[in-house]
Amino acid sequence: MLVKDVIDFLDSYAPLKYAEDFDNTGLLVGDKNAKVTGIIICLDSTKEVIQEAIDSNSNLIISFHPIIFNGLKQLSPGNYVNDSIILAIKNSISIFAIHTALDNSNLGVSMKLSDVLGISDKKVLIPKTKTIKKLTTYIPKDDAANLKNKLFGIGAGSIGKYDNCSFSFEGEGTFKGNESSNPTIGDKLKDTTQNEVCINITFLKHLEEKVLSVLKEVHPYEEIAYEIITIENVNENIGMGMYGELKVALSENDFFKLIKNKLNVKFLKHSKLMNKTIKRVAVLGGSGSFGIEKAISVNADAYLTADLKYHDYFKADNSILLVDVGHYESEQFTKNLLYDILTKKFPNFAIALTKTNTNPVKYS
Repeated sequence: MLVKDVIDFLDSYAPLKYAEDFDNTGLLVGDKNAKVTGIIICLDSTKEVIQEAIDSNSNLIISFHPIIFNGLKQLSPGNYVNDSIILAIKNSISIFAIHTALDNSNLGVSMKLSDVLGISDKKVLIPKTKTIKKLTTYIPKDDAANLKNKLFGIGAGSIGKYDNCSFSFEGEGTFKGNESSNPTIGDKLKDTTQNEVCINITFLKHLEEKVLSVLKEVHPYEEIAYEIITIENVNENIGMGMYGELKVALSENDFFKLIKNKLNVKFLKHSKLMNKTIKRVAVLGGSGSFGIEKAISVNADAYLTADLKYHDYFKADNSILLVDVGHYESEQFTKNLLYDILTKKFPNFAIALTKTNTNPVKYS
């Protein structure tokens, strides 16, 4: 198995196309064509984790956070980022980071956190925009069904709970090839009229290369007339955070007990208690202050996230209970999620969770 095989699988599970623009995901260190000897899964690819990979003869690290986040101007020893990268390169270890691609997956970070807390009927809290595209093309009538079936086969035409969705209508296409043309229908330098079908089909943006490949494979024309546009429709299945319902409503104190028990934490930061029951809960793993207003808008009783600042707590405004569990604590189960999906896909391969606790925050 090659590094590329693991990357391709993870990209199909949580496409890197949906990572945030500010992020740095993908293969950050190493050769995608290297043969994998073992995999270590972690939240942060620190020197300790890399040494753990060396000791266990594992040459691929799947990290949630990217070790390279900002641009590197030099690569000499002296800080934890450079030291980690140098150690990895010296020992031919590849490092792959998935970060906000997995944050934006409805099978990702917030889904796992919701499951741990027992939240059901989950929906994406902040659906991502500009993730849906539409293909419009014109093709001879006899080839239309084959094109649609091939596009459906790669996942185009899926809308929510429905697959194989498209809209088509017939019309007349006209064209005339020039002196250098080689038309498959009609003759060069002669006006040609052809019965055509106009096909409209939507697809998720990470499928664009496959859509164009199928179009070029199936379409009989030498020059293919088509357009691809990004549409503004909200994608309810891709985005940050989730919200749903607890099985039973809890008092605020019992809700705190649930969090401490399930997340194995001793301390919580939270906004003012409101003496109300907690039933609908929104979560967002990692830094989630930007989701407060959205959590309020979906009528969540509580919003669990991390890295809230002093003034963020005022936004609760007696309408929601804000709970900051800590950055590492809110994402700690992401390692387990990655382990589960990778061992299911590659059951006979050496895959291990890191034994290193990379949480840089300590409590006394």
